[in-house]
Amino acid sequence: MESAEIRRRWLSFFEERGHTVVPSASLIADDPTLLLVPAGMVPFKPYFLGEVKPPFPRASSVQKCVRTPDIEEVGKTTRHGTFFQMCGNFSFGDYFKEGAIKLAWELLTTPVAHGGYGLDPEKLWITVYEEDDEAERIWRDVVGVPAERIQRLGMGPNFWSMGVPGPCGPCSEINYDRGPEFGEEGGPAVNDERYVEIWNLVFMQYERGEGTGKEDFEILGDLPSKNIDTGLGLERLAMILQGVQNMYETDTLKVVIDKATELTGVRYGAEHGSDVSLRVVADHMRTSVMLIGDGVTPGNEGRGYVLRRIMRRAVRNMRLLGATGPVVGELVDTVIKTMAEQYPELETDRKRIETVALAEEAAFLKALKGGTNILDTAVTETKSSGSTVLAGDKAFLLHDTWGFPIDLTLEMAAEQGLSVDEDGFRRLMQEQRERAKADAKAKKIGHADVTAYREIADGSGVTEFTGYTNTEGETTIVGLLVNGVPSPAASEGDEVEIVLDRTPFYAEGGGQLADHGRIKLHSGAVVVVRDVQQPVPGVTVHKGSVQVGEVTVGATAYATIDVRRRRAIARAHSATHLTHQALRDALGPTAAQAGSENSPGRFRFDFGSPAAVPGTVLTDVEQKINEVLARELDVHAEVMSIDEAKRQGAIAEFGEKYGERVRVVTIGDFSKELCGGTHVHNTAQLGLVKLLGESSIGSGVRRIEALVGVDAYNFLAKEHTVVAQLQELVKGRSEELPEKISAMLGKLKDAEKEIEKFRAEKVLQAAAGLVESARDVRGVALVTGQVPDGTSADDLRKLVLDVRGRIQGDRPAVVALFTTANGRPLTVIATNEAARERGLKAGDLVRTAAKTLGGGGGGKPDVAQGGGQNPAAVGDAVAAVERMVAETA
Repeated sequence: MESAEIRRRWLSFFEERGHTVVPSASLIADDPTLLLVPAGMVPFKPYFLGEVKPPFPRASSVQKCVRTPDIEEVGKTTRHGTFFQMCGNFSFGDYFKEGAIKLAWELLTTPVAHGGYGLDPEKLWITVYEEDDEAERIWRDVVGVPAERIQRLGMGPNFWSMGVPGPCGPCSEINYDRGPEFGEEGGPAVNDERYVEIWNLVFMQYERGEGTGKEDFEILGDLPSKNIDTGLGLERLAMILQGVQNMYETDTLKVVIDKATELTGVRYGAEHGSDVSLRVVADHMRTSVMLIGDGVTPGNEGRGYVLRRIMRRAVRNMRLLGATGPVVGELVDTVIKTMAEQYPELETDRKRIETVALAEEAAFLKALKGGTNILDTAVTETKSSGSTVLAGDKAFLLHDTWGFPIDLTLEMAAEQGLSVDEDGFRRLMQEQRERAKADAKAKKIGHADVTAYREIADGSGVTEFTGYTNTEGETTIVGLLVNGVPSPAASEGDEVEIVLDRTPFYAEGGGQLADHGRIKLHSGAVVVVRDVQQPVPGVTVHKGSVQVGEVTVGATAYATIDVRRRRAIARAHSATHLTHQALRDALGPTAAQAGSENSPGRFRFDFGSPAAVPGTVLTDVEQKINEVLARELDVHAEVMSIDEAKRQGAIAEFGEKYGERVRVVTIGDFSKELCGGTHVHNTAQLGLVKLLGESSIGSGVRRIEALVGVDAYNFLAKEHTVVAQLQELVKGRSEELPEKISAMLGKLKDAEKEIEKFRAEKVLQAAAGLVESARDVRGVALVTGQVPDGTSADDLRKLVLDVRGRIQGDRPAVVALFTTANGRPLTVIATNEAARERGLKAGDLVRTAAKTLGGGGGGKPDVAQGGGQNPAAVGDAVAAVERMVAETA
């Protein structure tokens, strides 16, 4: 049974039994504590935590997941992988243990002809939590599993929690016996390689307290509503149903291995080392395609680094297998073809995915060359110092600057007989991650524990947003935090976070900056609002300071936003939509949005592109945007189902999480996007859009920065003033400026060359006189002197070499000349071969002179250069050189 059919049967089975089928969420986690979705229950986490009321009593999904903690083990074993699909069914206060157990058994054991998976019941073993008598009784007495195939295990394997206070409960796992060829009998308690786990049923029935680890916490009591969370690994089940040894031999991975074999000529199964590399390639390329498909782009931080790391591991392993040229294109094509049956959007986004992947491969091949040189230098320095351990900061430099994954550095260092200070590297990596996470967390939720916001939501419900139609209105304070701590009141001067029952303030999100404004209490107290965030879904937090009076929870107030700021941001947001559409029209669908920021009067827009956008294209895009403004198109928003929005062709931003009902913003017949932000009513309100330019912000991602409305006008007015001044200076019309200025610059460059030529000739004219001034110091012709201030280092070097060349015969010669440039002394010293035979080396002489000048220097034995800080010491430096010549010669 193919993987796509396993997925189809799962969703069909549960839909027929009253479950709402929920499409897989993006791999980009909508959770500040996660980079990527690592488990099937993550999209349902707000329901389990009680943050949001579930819109359905039971649900089912097949969720895309990525886990990378054990990335170094991928390929070395056949059990580790980074991407997997988790089939799940969920109950929110509906059915519980008996319902979940009966559904699982029915689906697994129902014959294939009747819609099930057709597993032999005799091969299924069950584990339950050691204290869960109820689960064992259901398996034994209701389902009919023999007692000898039910095993009780401890909290480690059979008790679940999120690792923090909240819901928890016992688990029951269903395991499949693969037969004696996989080891000794005795059930999963004895041999988990033979008795492989395929389905885990989690019974959320308790609330846990504080604690560490999987077992060290207190059970506080029963949950008010009992829930079910189950997970079946699609790849594990595919392995069994397809009769193969491991997941790498299943249909969606084996085809990638076959393609890698075709490209390298290395047969899978021939040798352990090459098998490891082939498995790494198959797993990592599939994960890469799925991540890019969900909008992740390679980078040096966060999820972008995860993608970059696994892509570069895949490319590196292809090269270890013997590939010499680009290979990613064909591997990506294979992955898309095999996964598109389950995720058709991969085929739709094929061009964008291929563009991003190919750009990253090209960047890595280039970095591999440069980084290898850096590594070679570090290896040489390490060996020269007598050490066998490459420093952690060197490994971090290779990662941070050249994009070398640590395992690549480990492999290449090992080839040179060195180990790597992994602890030092990981410490630096952790410090970098903690800085990034702290910055992001501080920005999103300030200093408060999110539990305080959840308690407010539990007591008062979600904040009603009135800002689409109102800029001010009556409201009530339902929550108050002072310096991050819940408080019943706040006084003048306090920094506060206020939660209102309804608000016209827009919370930062979707690229749009937050509103500013005031909250005035009926008592006369005033709070100035400087930021607005949503730390938990549905709770809008107004951050600011109390200017006058006392603020109390429960007080009525009047909230007013800064209308001028809101309108300026709305113009920027609408301009962003127009820019997005115009870019897609010009560059194609690969120019998909990768981020944005809409601020008063200006915006930035990030989009996918493998190369810089030509200036002519950017000009055309800008013209098209402004032509749309002149058409005076109406802008309107409508709430509809996500399916209807897709049917209408609305563009969705990668990485954003959308519910069943979405808001669609339409700009005439030009643009249609899913968006929760605020906008103008008509494009004419934008006035003018000026694109300032575009630049690269990462592999395959470009950024446009632009001005809108009055800010755009002011920019053009300044530009016009500058143009008028240039016209006056060059005595020409504006259209003549490029030609006239280019001609002036050409003449200036020619004049500089003539001046440089004249100065060099003048310096070299002194050569003959300097040769005649040579003094004999113990048989060595010594030429010393100070040339005019301002002589460049290059000219001084030419003069020194010219003088050395004019000294005839085999007579030993040393030439040491000095000058002062920009207030600092400079020296160049040269020796001929006869002088070097007598031990006189230019590098040694320069170091002596430079030390006297208060600086340093060095070079080769025949010519060297140095400098210092003290021009007054030139005479002493000359004397020091003369003494060293006398002593050495």
